Amino acid sequence: MLIVRQYVTFITIVVIALLEICNMKALFIIALGISLMSLEVAAQKKVVRGSFNSLLKMMLKHDVKEITVPQAATKSNVLFIDAREKKEFDVSHIKNAVFVGYEDFNISRVGNVPKGSEIIVYCSIGKRSENITEKLVKAGYTNVSNLYGGIFEWVNQGNSVVDINNKNTNKVHAYGRLWGQWLDKGEKVYN
Repeated sequence: MLIVRQYVTFITIVVIALLEICNMKALFIIALGISLMSLEVAAQKKVVRGSFNSLLKMMLKHDVKEITVPQAATKSNVLFIDAREKKEFDVSHIKNAVFVGYEDFNISRVGNVPKGSEIIVYCSIGKRSENITEKLVKAGYTNVSNLYGGIFEWVNQGNSVVDINNKNTNKVHAYGRLWGQWLDKGEKVYN
């Protein structure tokens, strides 16, 4: 039964995304309603856009501490860690974020960070950063959270990002056209 429900959930999310892309508002609203019922979505959304929230609920394992964008944006003494690839980081990143990568992640890139420091790990939407968060926890870091919705949701909610020269920018690496649909604000970069 669980496998059938996951399959129905996946198909529903794909249909919602396609309807939203095609700008078919009425069908989109109906599909979204069906999706919300089938997923038994909790009353509190963690991201602004309902279909993005549904995608994240399905894709993420939710086995690490998660933090929402509004919660993260209020933090003042926190280290942001970027778990995307270097070309993504170079386009833009959260100010003062430390690049650690994903495919070539090495714990030594955060070796000088005290194990009790508050750390928020992010990527494009939260999947890769969830995996890096797990690795940091296994390495003994005790106050690590995954940014739910990633840099896409960070920008979607009006927060700023900087380029490699530490200058504010509207550009965000969208990872790929399929994933870029979840970035509502900012200039999408595909390279």
